[in-house]
Amino acid sequence: MTRYVQRETSMDHQIKAVFFDIDGTLTSFKTHEVPQSTKDAIEELKGKGIKVFIATGRAPSQMKIVTARLGIDFDGYMTMTGQYCFDDHGFLKTHDIDKTDLRIFLDYLADHPQVGANFAEEDYVYFNQINEIIRNQYAGLGATAPSLVIDDVNRVFSHPTYQFSAFVKEDEERRIVDLLPGCRSVRWHPAFCDFIPADGGKPAGIKAFMELYGFEREECMAFGDGGNDADMLAYAGIGVAMGNGGELAKASADYITADVDDDGILKALQHFHVL
Repeated sequence: MTRYVQRETSMDHQIKAVFFDIDGTLTSFKTHEVPQSTKDAIEELKGKGIKVFIATGRAPSQMKIVTARLGIDFDGYMTMTGQYCFDDHGFLKTHDIDKTDLRIFLDYLADHPQVGANFAEEDYVYFNQINEIIRNQYAGLGATAPSLVIDDVNRVFSHPTYQFSAFVKEDEERRIVDLLPGCRSVRWHPAFCDFIPADGGKPAGIKAFMELYGFEREECMAFGDGGNDADMLAYAGIGVAMGNGGELAKASADYITADVDDDGILKALQHFHVL
């Protein structure tokens, strides 16, 4: 079922760009596929000259397997929750995590050896360990799941790290956040949360592409389902939460559409007369 949220929207500005989260938005957690209606809608957007972008917490190194599975050509990629934005024509804008925060987090891991974590670089994602929680989470991603690699966490001091994740519950997440002066956390799954620079996030990624193309904020539309999408949905001219999304995403959106498996993206684009 679709419904409005208490935030005013305006169609005075024509939509020129649409940003899509991947997991739970483009792809179904049930089928691990993109509904045909979504693929057709994105092709129709492109046919109208509207730019389409990925907006994901995944790393750039994972985009090839994702886009190959999706079968869609995008105009640009906002990865690692907005910290690494690029396209296929040489555009690149990045924002990595301060080494002080990374040192504090490694000290935390040393004191909590049961906690699994991963670290995302430009072309490499690795874990401090692979435990049952991590195996179960990645099994749920289906064919788009990346490889699980263990490596020395001290790499963070010699390689720019744009995002790291901790497989902890919300109460432990809050304790970690309190330790890190330059980071904030975002969560789109009960099993883990992502840590990014305090001034980062998906709105920063939208701004990067706005500057590249000269879009206005009101000319951007965004789709998402998780907590790491909430500020993006609030920032975009039109923010749409999937019906299968979490409460934080829904509370931040202008509109709640149907589930991903019930043609939610197509229905929202039609509702706002973008298609």
